[in-house]
Amino acid sequence: MLAAPAINPVVLVSTAVAFPGRPEMVAARFVASLATAVAVGLLWMRLGRDDLIDRSRHQTAEGDSRWRSFTEVAQHDFLHAGGWLVVGAMTAATLQVVVPRSVLDGVADHQLLAVVGLAGLAVVLAVCSEADAFVAASLNQFSLTARLVFLVVGPMVDLKLIALQTGVFGRRFSLRFAPLTLAVAIFFGCVVGWWLL
Repeated sequence: MLAAPAINPVVLVSTAVAFPGRPEMVAARFVASLATAVAVGLLWMRLGRDDLIDRSRHQTAEGDSRWRSFTEVAQHDFLHAGGWLVVGAMTAATLQVVVPRSVLDGVADHQLLAVVGLAGLAVVLAVCSEADAFVAASLNQFSLTARLVFLVVGPMVDLKLIALQTGVFGRRFSLRFAPLTLAVAIFFGCVVGWWLL
């Protein structure tokens, strides 16, 4: 659930295209995303509650057939996520125009504020993981580490994913899972950014 959107060939190639001449950015995205997915999985195994995911198991097993259940869930997820992708793309396209340059420069000048700001932006924008590298590349006043955090957080925690997780697993699950994932993604984005970038 966490690794697939961020660790796949299409996303890594798009990151390489968005950051030409910076193979370390591709490596950093891969390492930070993999570390986040593994760490959250291990933490959830240790601290999470199985009853929070049992709800989805019962929902998918009650359909007429497995194929029908699969197609209904896929159709619902596609239509639900599609709206958020359009909103995210529109917001990303207008970000540099609407937000005054002085505000972006002021946030970018403070490393901690830049990291938290871009993590929050990744959550709100809900841009698909194939396109988020181009958004990050356009934010060139921010450090590579802050942009890496944007690239690690976005595919794992954003508004559309939180909405989908709430719909599938319930509110109690998403209230625990999303903050845990966000904190771990910011941590590994910073650590790997400091190490590789």
